[in-house]
Order: sequence, then C-alpha cells, then structure tokens
Amino acid sequence: MFSERFIQYIKYEKRYSAHTVTAYQSDLDQFMLFLNNPGNADPAPEPEITHPSQISYHHIRNWMVELIDQKMLARSVNRKMATLRKYFKFLLQEGVIETNPASRIQSQKIPKSLPVVVEGDRLTEMLDSDEIFSADFEGRRDKLIIEMLFGTGMRLAELLGVKEQDVNLHDGVVKVLGKRNKERIIPVNTELKNLLKEYIDLKKNQNFDNNSFTLIVTNKGAGAYPAMIYLIVQKYLSNISTQSKRSPHVLRHTFATTLLNKGADLNSIKELLGHANLSATQIYTHNSVERLKSIYKLAHPKA
Repeated sequence: MFSERFIQYIKYEKRYSAHTVTAYQSDLDQFMLFLNNPGNADPAPEPEITHPSQISYHHIRNWMVELIDQKMLARSVNRKMATLRKYFKFLLQEGVIETNPASRIQSQKIPKSLPVVVEGDRLTEMLDSDEIFSADFEGRRDKLIIEMLFGTGMRLAELLGVKEQDVNLHDGVVKVLGKRNKERIIPVNTELKNLLKEYIDLKKNQNFDNNSFTLIVTNKGAGAYPAMIYLIVQKYLSNISTQSKRSPHVLRHTFATTLLNKGADLNSIKELLGHANLSATQIYTHNSVERLKSIYKLAHPKA
C-alpha cells in the first residue's frame, strides 16, 4: 500500500529519528489492519482495499471513532491522524492519489495538564546521599542515568543515543542528537562531570566482550534500552515520591521547572531542551505560577 516508500522517505530524506519512524510504521500498520478487518466493517461489507485511492475520509473517520471508543488518549489519536495526513500528503505529491482523504480530519481537543515534576531539593538530596547508590559499576551507572536526565534535561531517546565520544570532559559538555536529527550541546555541572569520568573508567575496567562505545550499557555491556531506563528511574524515584508517574520524562520536566524557578529565562531553557519553538517551553511557566500562588496563599494575610 505504498507505505514502504513513505517510510523510506521519512527515514532517509526527512531524516526522522528511529523512534519516530517506528511510530509512523506502527500507525500505518494499525490503520491498514483496520481497513481490512471484517469485524470493523459497516453492515454492508465493502470491497477489499488494494490501492490508496480507494481510501476515503469516512474510512479514516471510522478508524478515529473506533480509537476514541477504545478510550485512547486524545493526544495518541491526534498523533495517528497526523501520521495519516502526512502519509496521504506524500502520496498526493507522488501522484499516487488525486485528493488527500485525511485533510478534513480535525484533531481532538487536548485538555491542558501541567508537567509532572518531583521536588528538586529532595531529588538533589537523594543524589548526594552515599547510601542510595552503590559504588560498583551498576550503582554508578544508575546514578549517572538519574543525574544525566535531571542535570541536562535530555530526552530518553537522546540519552540512549549518547556515545562516549559525545562526552567532552575537558569542556564540560555533552553532545546529543535530538528530534529531526538536530544536534545540540548541553553543559554539565562539575559533579556530573566527575561522575561521568568515574563511570567511564569503571566501564572500561569491566572488560565487556563487545566493547560498546555507547555511554549507557547493561550489566553485560550491551546498549541500554528504554524499558531498562524506565525501571531504573522508577526504582530510585520511589524513594522520594509517591506519585504514580515516575518516568524519565518527569526528570526532564523537573530540570526545566527547576531552572525556571531559579531565574533562568525561557529562551535559554528552550535551547537546553531542544524545543523547536518557544510555545513548547512556555508550559513550564504554569508550574511556576502555581508555585507562586501556593506561596501567596501561605504567606499573605489576605489570601
């Protein structure tokens, strides 16, 4: 159904990240499965779809309705619809179809929610403790994961992609490859720099068979993977937080919120986070406003 050509296009011409390419492929596979699943068909069965030109607005709309009925989050539904819009736009440009059946699909309204964060002071206290993290390779690696996410604000995918050669201990910076393959340089604090040096030395002494140059590795020396990072973050954040959401992205939110509360300007935070535009960064101002409201209620006699 021409999806392979589209995937090659976003992978090699648009240079989307591997994570994004996988998400697009999954969305398209799910849509094609829906189209050819008799159980999802209307009472009057439709002929099997063998060409994209046979797909109409109603097919896409019906899939959207089914996703909503399955209680899928509005953000996830919108992402899948965005995949279809981009896919059919590509087919239109290629001359495969004459009209884009997804162009009329409107995104669902997403309720605004504040970024979930953990208390920066408690997180710092945990990282400074000598009792939480062991001094062996595994303990230093786990601490480095938390320190990197909280100390740089990088995304999970960016952390997994960091190579040893991307770490410049002399200048105190680390290079990451963000969305759309955009590189950015993030400064690291002195404590994190020292921890990086200690970890890299320990990693070399492990004599792993594969000699991986990936910075974060498993106990056997293989490259780290998302589920591993999630488990490690959840394990240590459970020491300081009872909230249900304890993901790597919470540490990214905490990084940005902490900087804003300490007086950093939004443009600087935007560059550190690798946001494409300032509107994505402005969501952190809401947390700061809520914090100010809380302080006002506690401190002002008229509150």
